[in-house]
Amino acid sequence: MIDTITADDDLLDATFSALANPTRRAILARLAEGEASVKELAAPFEMSLPAVSRHLKVLQEAGLVRQGRRAQYRPCVIDPAPLAAAASWAEQYRPVWEGRLDRLEGYLADDRAAPDRGRRGRAGRPQADQDATGRPQSKGGPTGNRPTQEETDE
Repeated sequence: MIDTITADDDLLDATFSALANPTRRAILARLAEGEASVKELAAPFEMSLPAVSRHLKVLQEAGLVRQGRRAQYRPCVIDPAPLAAAASWAEQYRPVWEGRLDRLEGYLADDRAAPDRGRRGRAGRPQADQDATGRPQSKGGPTGNRPTQEETDE
């Protein structure tokens, strides 16, 4: 059964949405080194200040960035709390991922340990570069070898 959507779900959605963009991830990486102005954040990008400001607005709405005010200077700083919440959410799935990777590792070990199967898959099906008998396909494709130029001239 699906639980009702909570404010935490909305924050996670906003966090992952903000992180989906490489420019915003680069801005966060820069802010992880310390505070910076919008102009400093915009310097490495080939985009206008308003475009960088729009990216910052998305990051601010997700709670990932805060912008302070010290006289004329408005430094941006990273707020790690939403990242910690996203990491915590993802961490609950670690046992699932690790279990699947362990099963894949076992499958691959079994496949390598069975030399009689050759290059056939676990279910005995030929791989993409083999014909139905397990023999390598010619470069001519699955229909067999194509005649050479000398054979067609005869």
